This record gives sequence, structure tokens and C-alpha cells, in this order.
Amino acid sequence: MEPPKFIVNVEAAIFQNNKWLMILRSKKEDHAGGTLSMVGGKIDYSDALTDTLEFGVKREILEEVNVQVQEKFEYVESKMFVSAKGNHVIDIVFIAEYKSGDPSAMIEDEVDEVSWMTMEEIKSNPNTPPWILASMEKAEAIRLKITK
Repeated sequence: MEPPKFIVNVEAAIFQNNKWLMILRSKKEDHAGGTLSMVGGKIDYSDALTDTLEFGVKREILEEVNVQVQEKFEYVESKMFVSAKGNHVIDIVFIAEYKSGDPSAMIEDEVDEVSWMTMEEIKSNPNTPPWILASMEKAEAIRLKITK
């Protein structure tokens, strides 16, 4: 049996002061529609040949929410999952600091809302899936270390 091919997905936990930039995924999305999420998406074949993951996540951030982040990224975690369509996905999560831009939903079929949220708001939001909460708790621990 041939092993599955993987889609590479990148996400960014974007912070400014003590808040995180979160999106509410469109209900039209096949995977996790209507849930709270970080900004991110698939790596494209046309993404940079070096620093591919970092380039891809910056592109996704700009395309989805019209925001630029600082150059330095911190690694949070990686994981695998199978999407609602049956695709095998490797997901890499980074933490990034907000630089500029007016956060807004740029692609209506992907993002319904964009908002700055505290960790408490993320934890108490009924639309926060457990995997996003786990990633955000790891990101918060890193943010607290790097912003001291």
C-alpha cells in the first residue's frame, strides 16, 4: 500500500500586546466551517524556494486578513490530521507579532469575521475547537517568554 500524499498547511498565531488575531472560518468551508481559528492555509507550489513555510504563512495572512507581521517567526508545533474531504494534512503553527494593516475578512468564502481576542475570550468562545485551543495555549506560553 502506497503511503498517503500530504497537503502542507501553515497557520499563524498573531499577537499584539495581550491579544490574538483570530478568524471565524466561513460556514462554507468544508473543514471546520464556522469555528474559531488562526489565520493560515496551504503552501502553494509557487511559494518561495527558501523559507517556504514562512513565505507561505505571510502570503496567507495578507490574503485572508490584510495584515503584515514582523519578520521573525517562532515555531509552536506541528501535527497531522485528515480533513473532512479525506486529505492528509501536515499542519505547522507559528507565532508572529502584528506589524501593520487593518484586519478584515478579505475572502468571504473562507473568513466570516476577524477579531482581536484575549486568551480568556478564546477559551470561553463556544466556537473554539479543542485543537485550536491547544495550539493557542502553546502559543500563549511562547508569547509570554518572548515578550518579557
